[in-house]
Amino acid sequence: MNHPNDHDLAALRFQAAARDLEHIVRHIAERYIAQQVPLTWRLLHAIEAEALADLGFASRHDAFLLVLFQRPDGLPYPETDDTADFGASNALPAVFAFAVSAYDKARNASSQPAAARAGAMRSRRTRAWRG
Repeated sequence: MNHPNDHDLAALRFQAAARDLEHIVRHIAERYIAQQVPLTWRLLHAIEAEALADLGFASRHDAFLLVLFQRPDGLPYPETDDTADFGASNALPAVFAFAVSAYDKARNASSQPAAARAGAMRSRRTRAWRG
């Protein structure tokens, strides 16, 4: 029987915290998406502040893990009302990446024809009940 070592346990805890934070960020972003608020730099900073201040997140994970999700001081981003644009960069702070992903997913869903979205929803529901 294999016993996980400290490295494996730390990786599992990090993955759990990342999934948790992604869920929190997606929930926050969906509020703004529903109101059709564009993703600006200022909004990204607000989403980041709210997500990292989430008391449930802080209580579920070790403090040393929480620090790993904070944007390093050496990565300043504008705090303007301009639309957030990262160009081709894939080196984003975690919260920013999760928020951009939520907005991209919403944009892709809204660009699908209504009939295709309805068919996808029926398909997902059917699969979920089939087990």
